[in-house]
Amino acid sequence: MRIPDISLLVPVLGLWSCTAQRPTAEDAEALAARELVTQNVNATLYQNASAEVAWLYEQGYAYARLKLDAQLAVPDSLPPAVIVDVDETVLDNSPYELENILAGRGYSPETWKAWTARAEAQALPGALDFLTYAASRHCSVFYITNRDADEKGATIANLARLGFPMADSAHVRTMEGTSDKTARRDSVRRTHRVVLLVGDQLTDYDQVLKDRSSGLGLPELRKRSADLSEHFILLPNSTYGYWRDGITGKGSAVEKRDRVRSFIQQRVH
Repeated sequence: MRIPDISLLVPVLGLWSCTAQRPTAEDAEALAARELVTQNVNATLYQNASAEVAWLYEQGYAYARLKLDAQLAVPDSLPPAVIVDVDETVLDNSPYELENILAGRGYSPETWKAWTARAEAQALPGALDFLTYAASRHCSVFYITNRDADEKGATIANLARLGFPMADSAHVRTMEGTSDKTARRDSVRRTHRVVLLVGDQLTDYDQVLKDRSSGLGLPELRKRSADLSEHFILLPNSTYGYWRDGITGKGSAVEKRDRVRSFIQQRVH
Protein backbone atom coordinates (compact mmCIF):
# COMPACT_ATOMS: atom_id res chain seq x y z
CA MET A 1 0.00 0.00 0.00
CA ARG A 2 1.29 3.46 -0.85
CA ILE A 3 1.33 6.44 1.51
CA PRO A 4 1.57 9.91 -0.06
CA ASP A 5 4.12 12.54 0.83
CA ILE A 6 1.96 14.77 3.03
CA SER A 7 3.94 17.81 1.97
CA LEU A 8 2.39 17.41 -1.46
CA LEU A 9 -1.03 18.03 0.04
CA VAL A 10 -0.27 21.69 0.69
CA PRO A 11 -1.76 22.87 -2.62
CA VAL A 12 -4.93 20.97 -1.78
CA LEU A 13 -5.24 21.90 1.87
CA GLY A 14 -4.02 25.50 1.75
CA LEU A 15 -6.40 28.31 2.57
CA TRP A 16 -7.85 30.37 -0.23
CA SER A 17 -5.97 33.68 -0.33
CA CYS A 18 -7.93 36.79 0.52
CA THR A 19 -8.62 39.15 -2.32
CA ALA A 20 -10.56 42.33 -2.68
CA GLN A 21 -12.67 40.77 -5.40
CA ARG A 22 -15.84 39.00 -4.33
CA PRO A 23 -15.55 35.25 -5.03
CA THR A 24 -17.53 34.04 -8.01
CA ALA A 25 -19.87 31.06 -7.97
CA GLU A 26 -17.12 29.15 -9.76
CA ASP A 27 -14.65 30.09 -6.99
CA ALA A 28 -17.12 28.98 -4.33
CA GLU A 29 -17.64 25.64 -6.08
CA ALA A 30 -13.87 25.08 -6.32
CA LEU A 31 -13.43 25.91 -2.63
CA ALA A 32 -16.21 23.54 -1.63
CA ALA A 33 -14.77 20.77 -3.80
CA ARG A 34 -11.39 21.21 -2.12
CA GLU A 35 -13.00 21.07 1.31
CA LEU A 36 -14.70 17.78 0.40
CA VAL A 37 -11.33 16.41 -0.77
CA THR A 38 -9.75 17.49 2.52
CA GLN A 39 -12.49 15.72 4.48
CA ASN A 40 -11.55 12.46 2.76
CA VAL A 41 -7.85 12.51 3.62
CA ASN A 42 -7.92 10.65 6.94
CA ALA A 43 -10.53 8.18 5.67
CA THR A 44 -8.34 7.33 2.68
CA LEU A 45 -5.17 7.01 4.77
CA TYR A 46 -7.03 4.71 7.15
CA GLN A 47 -8.30 2.58 4.26
CA ASN A 48 -4.92 2.48 2.54
CA ALA A 49 -2.34 2.26 5.28
CA SER A 50 -3.77 1.08 8.60
CA ALA A 51 -3.06 -2.29 10.15
CA GLU A 52 -6.57 -2.02 11.58
CA VAL A 53 -8.23 -2.16 8.15
CA ALA A 54 -5.91 -4.95 7.03
CA TRP A 55 -7.01 -7.00 10.02
CA LEU A 56 -10.70 -6.19 9.47
CA TYR A 57 -10.39 -7.73 6.01
CA GLU A 58 -8.49 -10.76 7.31
CA GLN A 59 -11.03 -11.20 10.09
CA GLY A 60 -13.98 -10.74 7.74
CA TYR A 61 -12.72 -13.35 5.32
CA ALA A 62 -11.87 -15.78 8.13
CA TYR A 63 -15.47 -15.46 9.31
CA ALA A 64 -16.65 -15.89 5.71
CA ARG A 65 -14.88 -19.26 5.58
CA LEU A 66 -16.70 -20.40 8.72
CA LYS A 67 -20.05 -19.26 7.32
CA LEU A 68 -19.31 -20.94 4.01
CA ASP A 69 -18.54 -24.27 5.66
CA ALA A 70 -21.74 -24.07 7.70
CA GLN A 71 -23.85 -23.35 4.60
CA LEU A 72 -22.23 -26.13 2.58
CA ALA A 73 -23.08 -28.60 5.31
CA VAL A 74 -26.75 -28.19 4.32
CA PRO A 75 -27.52 -30.33 1.24
CA ASP A 76 -29.24 -28.79 -1.76
CA SER A 77 -30.02 -29.84 -5.31
CA LEU A 78 -28.49 -26.72 -6.84
CA PRO A 79 -24.71 -26.22 -7.07
CA PRO A 80 -23.39 -23.67 -4.54
CA ALA A 81 -22.11 -20.21 -5.39
CA VAL A 82 -20.51 -17.27 -3.62
CA ILE A 83 -21.22 -13.73 -4.82
CA VAL A 84 -18.66 -11.01 -4.13
CA ASP A 85 -18.43 -7.35 -4.99
CA VAL A 86 -15.16 -6.20 -6.58
CA ASP A 87 -14.14 -2.71 -5.45
CA GLU A 88 -13.09 -2.49 -1.79
CA THR A 89 -14.16 -6.13 -1.43
CA VAL A 90 -11.54 -8.04 -3.41
CA LEU A 91 -9.64 -5.18 -5.10
CA ASP A 92 -8.05 -2.23 -3.29
CA ASN A 93 -8.65 1.11 -5.01
CA SER A 94 -7.31 3.33 -2.24
CA PRO A 95 -4.31 4.32 -4.42
CA TYR A 96 -6.83 5.94 -6.80
CA GLU A 97 -8.24 7.93 -3.87
CA LEU A 98 -4.72 9.00 -2.88
CA GLU A 99 -4.03 10.18 -6.43
CA ASN A 100 -7.20 12.27 -6.28
CA ILE A 101 -6.10 13.86 -3.00
CA LEU A 102 -2.71 14.78 -4.43
CA ALA A 103 -4.42 16.31 -7.47
CA GLY A 104 -6.96 18.18 -5.32
CA ARG A 105 -9.91 16.55 -7.02
CA GLY A 106 -12.77 14.24 -6.19
CA TYR A 107 -14.09 11.22 -8.02
CA SER A 108 -14.97 11.51 -11.69
CA PRO A 109 -15.93 8.79 -14.20
CA GLU A 110 -13.01 9.81 -16.43
CA THR A 111 -10.28 9.46 -13.79
CA TRP A 112 -11.90 6.32 -12.40
CA LYS A 113 -11.92 4.58 -15.78
CA ALA A 114 -8.34 5.64 -16.39
CA TRP A 115 -7.48 3.93 -13.09
CA THR A 116 -9.38 0.69 -13.76
CA ALA A 117 -7.89 0.49 -17.27
CA ARG A 118 -4.47 0.16 -15.66
CA ALA A 119 -5.63 -3.12 -14.05
CA GLU A 120 -3.11 -2.68 -11.25
CA ALA A 121 -5.30 -2.73 -8.13
CA GLN A 122 -3.96 -5.12 -5.50
CA ALA A 123 -5.90 -7.87 -3.74
CA LEU A 124 -7.32 -7.00 -0.35
CA PRO A 125 -6.13 -9.07 2.62
CA GLY A 126 -7.80 -12.46 2.84
CA ALA A 127 -9.79 -12.14 -0.40
CA LEU A 128 -7.69 -14.39 -2.62
CA ASP A 129 -7.29 -17.11 0.02
CA PHE A 130 -11.03 -17.16 0.73
CA LEU A 131 -12.16 -17.35 -2.89
CA THR A 132 -9.53 -19.97 -3.69
CA TYR A 133 -10.90 -21.97 -0.76
CA ALA A 134 -14.48 -21.47 -1.96
CA ALA A 135 -13.53 -22.79 -5.41
CA SER A 136 -11.82 -25.78 -3.79
CA ARG A 137 -15.16 -26.54 -2.10
CA HIS A 138 -16.76 -26.65 -5.56
CA CYS A 139 -18.42 -23.24 -5.16
CA SER A 140 -18.77 -21.08 -8.22
CA VAL A 141 -17.54 -17.52 -7.65
CA PHE A 142 -19.44 -14.63 -9.21
CA TYR A 143 -18.06 -11.08 -9.17
CA ILE A 144 -21.01 -8.68 -9.33
CA THR A 145 -19.66 -5.17 -9.75
CA ASN A 146 -20.97 -1.73 -10.62
CA ARG A 147 -18.09 -1.09 -12.92
CA ASP A 148 -19.37 -0.31 -16.42
CA ALA A 149 -19.40 -2.84 -19.26
CA ASP A 150 -16.48 -1.07 -20.93
CA GLU A 151 -14.39 -1.80 -17.81
CA LYS A 152 -15.09 -5.53 -17.90
CA GLY A 153 -12.00 -6.57 -19.85
CA ALA A 154 -9.62 -4.66 -17.59
CA THR A 155 -11.41 -5.96 -14.50
CA ILE A 156 -11.06 -9.57 -15.64
CA ALA A 157 -7.39 -8.93 -16.46
CA ASN A 158 -6.78 -7.41 -13.01
CA LEU A 159 -8.47 -10.31 -11.20
CA ALA A 160 -6.74 -12.93 -13.35
CA ARG A 161 -3.32 -11.36 -12.85
CA LEU A 162 -3.77 -11.73 -9.10
CA GLY A 163 -4.88 -15.34 -9.41
CA PHE A 164 -8.54 -14.99 -8.49
CA PRO A 165 -10.60 -18.04 -9.49
CA MET A 166 -13.16 -17.90 -12.30
CA ALA A 167 -12.01 -14.47 -13.47
CA ASP A 168 -13.77 -14.68 -16.81
CA SER A 169 -16.62 -13.14 -18.75
CA ALA A 170 -19.22 -15.59 -17.44
CA HIS A 171 -18.44 -14.92 -13.79
CA VAL A 172 -17.70 -11.17 -13.83
CA ARG A 173 -21.03 -9.34 -14.09
CA THR A 174 -20.68 -5.60 -14.72
CA MET A 175 -23.36 -2.90 -14.49
CA GLU A 176 -26.25 -3.29 -16.89
CA GLY A 177 -27.86 0.14 -16.99
CA THR A 178 -28.50 0.33 -13.27
CA SER A 179 -26.42 0.17 -10.10
CA ASP A 180 -29.11 -2.07 -8.57
CA LYS A 181 -27.53 -5.54 -8.46
CA THR A 182 -30.80 -7.38 -7.76
CA ALA A 183 -31.34 -8.68 -11.30
CA ARG A 184 -27.75 -9.88 -11.58
CA ARG A 185 -27.95 -11.68 -8.25
CA ASP A 186 -31.25 -13.24 -9.28
CA SER A 187 -29.70 -14.50 -12.51
CA VAL A 188 -27.14 -16.40 -10.45
CA ARG A 189 -29.87 -17.76 -8.17
CA ARG A 190 -31.69 -19.27 -11.12
CA THR A 191 -28.87 -21.77 -11.60
CA HIS A 192 -27.09 -21.84 -8.22
CA ARG A 193 -27.76 -21.82 -4.50
CA VAL A 194 -26.11 -18.62 -3.27
CA VAL A 195 -24.60 -19.67 0.04
CA LEU A 196 -22.82 -16.40 0.88
CA LEU A 197 -22.50 -12.80 -0.29
CA VAL A 198 -19.55 -10.51 0.49
CA GLY A 199 -19.33 -6.76 -0.06
CA ASP A 200 -18.41 -3.36 1.32
CA GLN A 201 -21.91 -1.90 0.93
CA LEU A 202 -25.13 -3.17 2.48
CA THR A 203 -26.62 -3.04 -1.01
CA ASP A 204 -24.29 -5.88 -1.95
CA TYR A 205 -26.84 -7.92 -0.03
CA ASP A 206 -30.16 -6.16 -0.73
CA GLN A 207 -30.92 -2.97 -2.65
CA VAL A 208 -33.55 -1.92 -0.11
CA LEU A 209 -30.68 -1.08 2.24
CA LYS A 210 -29.66 1.80 -0.03
CA ASP A 211 -32.33 4.05 1.50
CA ARG A 212 -30.83 6.24 4.25
CA SER A 213 -33.73 8.70 4.51
CA SER A 214 -34.90 7.27 7.84
CA GLY A 215 -32.41 7.08 10.68
CA LEU A 216 -29.49 6.83 8.24
CA GLY A 217 -30.82 3.40 7.26
CA LEU A 218 -30.44 1.84 10.71
CA PRO A 219 -34.13 0.85 11.20
CA GLU A 220 -34.14 -1.19 7.97
CA LEU A 221 -30.77 -2.67 8.85
CA ARG A 222 -32.06 -3.89 12.23
CA LYS A 223 -35.13 -5.44 10.60
CA ARG A 224 -32.85 -7.55 8.40
CA SER A 225 -30.10 -8.25 10.91
CA ALA A 226 -30.88 -11.98 11.23
CA ASP A 227 -30.66 -12.56 7.45
CA LEU A 228 -27.54 -10.43 7.18
CA SER A 229 -25.85 -12.36 9.97
CA GLU A 230 -26.60 -15.64 8.23
CA HIS A 231 -25.74 -14.86 4.62
CA PHE A 232 -23.64 -11.68 4.32
CA ILE A 233 -20.12 -10.55 5.22
CA LEU A 234 -19.61 -6.77 5.32
CA LEU A 235 -16.12 -5.36 4.81
CA PRO A 236 -14.84 -1.83 5.63
CA ASN A 237 -14.93 1.11 3.25
CA SER A 238 -14.34 4.49 4.87
CA THR A 239 -13.89 6.50 1.66
CA TYR A 240 -17.17 6.31 -0.25
CA GLY A 241 -20.55 4.62 -0.40
CA TYR A 242 -24.24 5.05 0.26
CA TRP A 243 -23.43 5.88 3.88
CA ARG A 244 -21.72 9.06 2.67
CA ASP A 245 -24.31 9.77 -0.03
CA GLY A 246 -26.96 9.68 2.70
CA ILE A 247 -25.23 12.69 4.27
CA THR A 248 -24.01 14.68 1.28
CA GLY A 249 -26.95 13.99 -1.06
CA LYS A 250 -26.73 14.91 -4.72
CA GLY A 251 -25.92 18.24 -6.32
CA SER A 252 -23.04 20.68 -6.49
CA ALA A 253 -19.94 20.61 -4.32
CA VAL A 254 -21.27 23.64 -2.43
CA GLU A 255 -24.54 21.85 -1.68
CA LYS A 256 -22.74 18.71 -0.55
CA ARG A 257 -20.28 20.68 1.60
CA ASP A 258 -23.11 22.59 3.24
CA ARG A 259 -25.03 19.39 4.01
CA VAL A 260 -21.93 17.91 5.65
CA ARG A 261 -21.50 21.03 7.77
CA SER A 262 -25.17 20.97 8.74
CA PHE A 263 -25.01 17.28 9.62
CA ILE A 264 -22.00 17.83 11.86
CA GLN A 265 -23.67 20.74 13.60
CA GLN A 266 -26.76 18.62 14.27
CA ARG A 267 -24.65 15.83 15.75
CA VAL A 268 -22.73 18.21 17.99
CA HIS A 269 -25.76 20.00 19.48
